[in-house]
Amino acid sequence: MENNEEVLQEQINIASDKIRDVKNEIHKKIVGQEDLIENLIIGLLAKGHILIEWVPWLAKTLTVDTLSKTLNLGFSRVQFTPDLLPSDLIWTEIYSPKTWDFSVKKWPIFNNFILADEINRAPSKVQSALLEAMAEKQITIWNETFKLDEPFIVLATQNPIEQSGTYRLPEAQLDRFMMKVSVGYSDKETELEMYKKINSDFDDIKIKKILNKKDIKDIQKLLKEIYVSDNIFKYVTDIIDSTRNPENYWNLEQIKKYLSYWISPRWWIFLISAAKVVALLNKRTFVIPEDIKKIATNVLSHRLVLNYEAISDDITNEKIIDVILKNIKVV
Repeated sequence: MENNEEVLQEQINIASDKIRDVKNEIHKKIVGQEDLIENLIIGLLAKGHILIEWVPWLAKTLTVDTLSKTLNLGFSRVQFTPDLLPSDLIWTEIYSPKTWDFSVKKWPIFNNFILADEINRAPSKVQSALLEAMAEKQITIWNETFKLDEPFIVLATQNPIEQSGTYRLPEAQLDRFMMKVSVGYSDKETELEMYKKINSDFDDIKIKKILNKKDIKDIQKLLKEIYVSDNIFKYVTDIIDSTRNPENYWNLEQIKKYLSYWISPRWWIFLISAAKVVALLNKRTFVIPEDIKKIATNVLSHRLVLNYEAISDDITNEKIIDVILKNIKVV
C-alpha cells in the first residue's frame, strides 16, 4: 500500500511539473493572467467548458491560442455575430458541379479548442447549436453522428459592459459551462511589462509543445486516483444544499430571500472534479477544503439565479457564494 502511495505521489509530481512547464511556456507570450491560465488548465483537465467574462482587448484569443500550441491541440475561433447561423458553426452542404452532388463540409466546431467569441451577440438558435457538442462530445448531421476529437472544450467569452444587440444565454446553455471566469485589467506594473514585450521580439517568440493528447488523457486518468474523504464529500454536499435550504444552516437564512433558482447536483460533480485538479497542481494525492474554496466561486456562482430583491440590495452571485463558504464548515 505504501508503495502504491509513493508511485501515485511520484506520478502526480511529474504531472504537476509538466503543467508548470506549460504555464512557463505560455508566459513567453502572455504577461500576467495567472488566474485565467490556471482556470483554462483546470477546465481542460476536468473536461469542462468555460465561460469567460471580460472587456475586449485582454488577449483572450492569444492566451487560448498559445495554450493550444503548448498542448499540440487544434484551435478554432468563431466570432459570434447577430447574423451567424448554426450552419456557419457546425456544418454545411457544398455542391460539386463535377459530381452533381452535395458533400458535407465540417466547420470550426470539429477541433479541440473552440473559442466562441462574444457568444451573447448571436441569437439563441446559434448558441443552442453548441449544446449537443458540449454535452455529448458529438455532432449529428442528418442521420449520421460524428464523434468529436477529445479533448474538446468550448471557451466562450461575453462582454459584461455592452447590452445593446446582445442575447442572454439560455439556462440550458449556461448549464453546460463548468466555470465562469471573470477577468479584469492587469495592474500598472504588469501592463508595463506587457508593453515592453510587445515592443521587442514578440512576433519571433516560438512556443514549444510541452504536452500532447496522450499526456492529457494520462493526467485525466491520474485525477481519478486522487483521494476525496467522506468529510469533503459531505462538505461539498452541504455547500450545494445550502443554496436550496439555507434555513437549515447556521447564519445562512439571510440569503434565502435573494434566491430564485438553486444549484443542481451537476455542480457537486463539477466542484469535486475541479478540486482534484487543484490538488494535483499543488502536488497532493488528496483533496483538502482549501481546494474546494479556491474554485467554488468560479464553478458555482453562474448557476445561482438571484431575484430582483438581490439586485436592489446590491447582492451578487459571488457575495452569496462567499457567505456560504464562510459559514459552511468541514465536520
